Amino acid sequence: MDKKIFRFVHNEARRRAAEYCMVAPEGSIAEFKDATRTLEQNAKMWPMLEDISKQVDWYKNRLTEDEWKDFFSAIILKQKVVPNMDSTGFIAVGGRTSKMGKKMFSEMIELIYAFGADHYVIWSEKSKSTYQESRKAA
Repeated sequence: MDKKIFRFVHNEARRRAAEYCMVAPEGSIAEFKDATRTLEQNAKMWPMLEDISKQVDWYKNRLTEDEWKDFFSAIILKQKVVPNMDSTGFIAVGGRTSKMGKKMFSEMIELIYAFGADHYVIWSEKSKSTYQESRKAA
């Protein structure tokens, strides 16, 4: 059986999904989940992480944008932290922002803003402009 995906953006899509449920082969599985993050949300995150990486020292460490992304996503996803292979530090496991739904990704962006406010981050024009664009689209 081919995989069927229905995006619930109008009543016709819901009707088709309901209709398909009635004729789906025995043992089929239906899964409902949030749509994953948008490209706009992803584009919004990176200038913010860049601003934080340039302005915030975290316990005497300057983290890269990727490290800050791991930091914030670990908080949002409530990731497990385990010792690394040589026991000299720890790593967070099990999280990917690409798998986040829109709502969860929005929560992460709001967390980044709150963190930035607490640490006196001055947002760049790129961060502010993408924020304004994302607010207009919402």
